[in-house]
Amino acid sequence: MNILMITPFFKPNIGGVETHLEDLCKYLTRKGYRVFVVTYQPLSTKAKGPIVERENNLEVRRIPWFGYNWFNLLEPNPVAEVLYLFPALFLYSLFFMLINSRKIDVVHVHGIVASLVGKFLKLFFKLRFVSTVHTTYYLGKKPLLKRVFRWTLSSYDKILFVSHGIRREFVESGIDPANTETFTYWADGDRFKPMDKLECRNMLGLNFEFLVLFVGRLIKEKGVHILIETARMSDDRIKFAVITSGSREEIEKMVGSDIPTNVIYIGSVEYSKLHLYYNVADLFVLPSQYREGFSRAVLESALCGTPVVASKVGCLPEVVTEDIGVLVDPPTPQTFHKVIEYFFNNRKALHELSARCSKYARKVFTEENVKIIEEAYYCR
Repeated sequence: MNILMITPFFKPNIGGVETHLEDLCKYLTRKGYRVFVVTYQPLSTKAKGPIVERENNLEVRRIPWFGYNWFNLLEPNPVAEVLYLFPALFLYSLFFMLINSRKIDVVHVHGIVASLVGKFLKLFFKLRFVSTVHTTYYLGKKPLLKRVFRWTLSSYDKILFVSHGIRREFVESGIDPANTETFTYWADGDRFKPMDKLECRNMLGLNFEFLVLFVGRLIKEKGVHILIETARMSDDRIKFAVITSGSREEIEKMVGSDIPTNVIYIGSVEYSKLHLYYNVADLFVLPSQYREGFSRAVLESALCGTPVVASKVGCLPEVVTEDIGVLVDPPTPQTFHKVIEYFFNNRKALHELSARCSKYARKVFTEENVKIIEEAYYCR
């Protein structure tokens, strides 16, 4: 079977969806599928990939596009996001299909912009079309957007959601539930696993009594400013490590130049080494402010046995159960500070949660979850 994936984001762009797609492509090509990917050159990461990249059963075609970091600025506005991302992605995908449609069996699109591309492609090509929605849009408060999304997705053969909450949101907007499925992200359990914390700390030079880790983009929605303010009011023995593709100067623009001394800026980390940092940390924090899909960083941290402290927003309540962490509501510096201080002063509770965390994650976040996606390519 030959599969065309259409997505605005793919490696070497950095993000949870990009990593999920890389894992999905690895699984599919290993199983003998041939996968073609139409995407953009990274729009929120300065790294660049080949315009055309071929490796085994995978072929990636990257569209050069203008506006570095524009996506992060436009993301809160779905209309602006569509106007920015739709034109080139649609034209290139149409061109690709005009030449290659006879060797494509399934078109799998990712995100609403790509779903809109697929909506129009389906008018010309009578193939099986599958869409995955990776984040929440709070459609209940946006009636016009609800109608647009319903129209966009109504013609798809199968719609996949990364959480039951997102699925419920779209079903309530009028999507036929019979055409929908929910799946959970997964990660490599051989890489993301508990390791000796002291050994990892010595390896990375992060020998601190208590370390809180943040991994994410430098945008306000991810709550970086909440993290910095939490650090400011915390005990100096609690260190806050920031892993991000953004620069320290960008953090200063967001929160001011007086960053507390207990904040450690690490910057970008190769994905192949990220598991070491999860193992170094005592807690992983995700202080998202309003819209959060199924955070891949949460499951990676949990697999490593590092408990999660996250905002009670978006899909996080489904992911961050009492087995792997604590939900914070409202997501303010004061509430995050209270939870972090509790675990700093109650190491026994932290160690007990850590043990449960890894055990639970290894049952739930496995590669078996990919079977739902694979079945969507066949089920009529």
